[in-house]
This record gives sequence, structure tokens and C-alpha cells, in this order.
Amino acid sequence: MNNKLETISNLFEDKEIRSIWDDKKEDYYFSVVDVVSALTESKDPSHYWRTLKSRMIQEGNETVTNCDTLKLKAKDGKMRYTDMLDTKNMFRLIESIPSPKAEPFKMWLANLGSERIDEVFDPEIAINRAVNYYRSKGYPDEWIKARLTGIVDRFKLTDIWKEGGITKPMEYALLTNEIYKGWSGMKASEYKELKGLRKESLRDNMTDIEVALTNIGEIATRDIAIEEHPQGLNENLKVAKRGGGVAKGARDLYEKETRKSAISNKNALNYQYALEQQKIESKIDE
Repeated sequence: MNNKLETISNLFEDKEIRSIWDDKKEDYYFSVVDVVSALTESKDPSHYWRTLKSRMIQEGNETVTNCDTLKLKAKDGKMRYTDMLDTKNMFRLIESIPSPKAEPFKMWLANLGSERIDEVFDPEIAINRAVNYYRSKGYPDEWIKARLTGIVDRFKLTDIWKEGGITKPMEYALLTNEIYKGWSGMKASEYKELKGLRKESLRDNMTDIEVALTNIGEIATRDIAIEEHPQGLNENLKVAKRGGGVAKGARDLYEKETRKSAISNKNALNYQYALEQQKIESKIDE
């Protein structure tokens, strides 16, 4: 297994970009000074950032207000507070850096935007992109077909939830977790931890049987809800638990007949994360 972490840091020609993983927000925070150092010729990246930061504040750039101050290990080995940005705002920062080294990143972002506009006019482009991505990662066509079918079935389920008064992202997450817990005994975050995942999709790292059980749980939840018309979060949670229970019955039968667990800690990654989990430090009190 390749130990090289495939994060956004790899875009910087192997230059060190210190980062922290926030497991609650499921996002990375990157050192602003390290990004500035990688993209500019400045001999004093900290001073460059202070100057750029002042200019951005004057221009009303929201990137600065989204900056977090977290602790990172400095070159002297001590933990020091430094400005950090999440992935989205880090890209915004790159667009604000007037440096030749930043141009390839700006062009890459522009191309991404152009591709998304093309997909609005021709959605098949997005489907083809997804299929080609899965194939490039070595997924077999049957797995890809099941995955795409599962995505459509997921939309059918969320449509039913909307009819039942579910509108908030947190509510969708709670209902999904109830289905997962029903058959696997774990919430999605716990399942991802078992598989050693961070931002990666849980379902993209499931085995065939795990994908099948997930689909069974969601289809059962959908069909029960269609018949009973649950309203509000509490009623839908009860239905989601029952739907997960249907998948649990299928899991039990599978494990009885095959004499092996339906749950695997394996993933489809070609890299692994360090065992030591860095935790987000509290922001400096303003």
C-alpha cells in the first residue's frame, strides 16, 4: 500500500503543506503560510501573508473572515498558532495570490467551472465522468452499475422523506445513520473510521455485500414509508430503524450461510492515514 497521502497537498509539487483533519466537519485545514510559501518567491511568507491579508480585508474578501487560528508544529518543534483555511477557502486564497506559480491552479479551477457548465447542458457528461472515474480506480462494471442504481434509489428515498416533512441536512444524516445502525450496528462516521476513511465516500469503499445491504435498508425504509406516510423526524426515525432491521435480517442470513462477516474494514484506497489522529485545537479567544 502506498503511504503517500493523496490530499490537496499533492498539488504543490511535494512541498510541505501542513494540514489538520477535522473529523467533525470532515474537512482539512491547511496552513496559509505554507501555501503562500509554495506559490510565491517570498523569502518571508509570513510577512507576505500579513500584507495580502490586510489588502483582502480592505477589499471585503470573505476568505479572511473564514480563517481559523489553530495550533501546528513549527520548524522548532513547538506547537504554535497559525492561520488555517479549509479546502474551499484555500482555493479562494490561491485565486487571490498574484503569482506565476498560482496560474496553473487558477487555470485548473477555471477548467473545472467550465466542465460543470457543460454538464448543465448535457448531464450525460457528468455520468460519463463518474463511470470513467470508477473504471480508472479499478472498480468492475457490475459494481459501478450497482453503485449508480443505488444513487437513484437514494434519491427516491429522500423524495419520500421530503414528503414526510424532512428538510434539514442534519435530519437526513440522522435518518441515514439509523438505517446504518439497524443493520451494521454503526453510524456512518463509525463505519468510515472502521475502514480508515476521512473525506472519501463510505459507499465507494464498500464491498459488494455491504453495498447490497445498504441498498436493502434504504429500499425497505422507502417502501415502508410509502405505505405508512410517517410525518416528522421521530416517526421517520422509527421507520428508518425498521428498514435497517430488514437489512439486518439479510445480513444475518448471509453470515449464517457463508460463515463470514458481511462487514469489512477494507477500503479501495491506495494510501493510508497515519495512526495518530491530530485533533483540532480551539481557536484563540478574540
